Amino acid sequence: MDEFALIRRYFAELTPRGDGVVLGIGDDCALLQPPAGELLAVTSDTLLAGRHFPAETAPCDIGWKALAVNLSDLAAMGARPWTFTLALTLPDAGARWLGDFARGLAALAGLAGIRLVGGDTTRGPLSITITALGCLPPGAALRRDGARVGDLVCVTGTLGDAALALRLWRQGRAAASDDERVLRARLDRPTPRNAAGIALRGIASAALDLSDGLVGDLGHIGRASGVGAELELAALPASPAFRRLADAATAHELQLAGGDDYELCVCVPPERLAEARSACGELPLSVIGRVVAGDGVRLRDAAGAIVESSLQAYRHFS
Repeated sequence: MDEFALIRRYFAELTPRGDGVVLGIGDDCALLQPPAGELLAVTSDTLLAGRHFPAETAPCDIGWKALAVNLSDLAAMGARPWTFTLALTLPDAGARWLGDFARGLAALAGLAGIRLVGGDTTRGPLSITITALGCLPPGAALRRDGARVGDLVCVTGTLGDAALALRLWRQGRAAASDDERVLRARLDRPTPRNAAGIALRGIASAALDLSDGLVGDLGHIGRASGVGAELELAALPASPAFRRLADAATAHELQLAGGDDYELCVCVPPERLAEARSACGELPLSVIGRVVAGDGVRLRDAAGAIVESSLQAYRHFS
């Protein structure tokens, strides 16, 4: 099967026309008509086998996660998912692998309401690059540079599940128990928080998604906004499965620097906390700290004492 037949067979159904898609897959370029008066938010992420997901990850989960990490970036900006492109590098064009990968991709694309409009396929080591486009009104974007001293630092959902799942996998654990399967699902099929990102427009003063670890990612907000932050270790939200399986000595390390959470970290003025929580609906929004003067991210234990830490976010070239 050549690359053109591959695209027609597995991906053509992901590019229906409408909602500004004048021409999708099948020509040299897609033709798009952005919504009148709206800005485009554009993001791109690459996933490599063995680097971003375990090599034996099910192809349907790879398809889901490849799109999810891009949708999470759109969520962090408060952008509505619109269209995306896919560049897929494969060691071979196995029908079963491709069919399962396409089903995982389509499942999340359908939930998010985003359309595939183009891309590329080639032979080589397994690599997936997706570029996603979102739409939002001018002035509505959630950015990193709006945090102010006194804002509350909040996160959606729970932290550390995916990092613990990865650690258990590296230890040879096969996700046999219910708790292990819950954690592995958080690693393989993260839930991008697009509805929350859109709902928090005009409420949160700054935001980003947590991909490389809370401490390092929050530091990006601090540098962009010219502020620091203090986090309360006792306030970090954890799932029941995480609490049961995480080693007490390393639990905070996984939550602070493990990465792969794909939750939103937002800074919210204290007087707007109730409004922010209402906007998130059933999705928990936990207060974990406060924006302070200065720089860097400091940690406090349950007694309020500063905890010395050298934790950093994951960096690809360090």
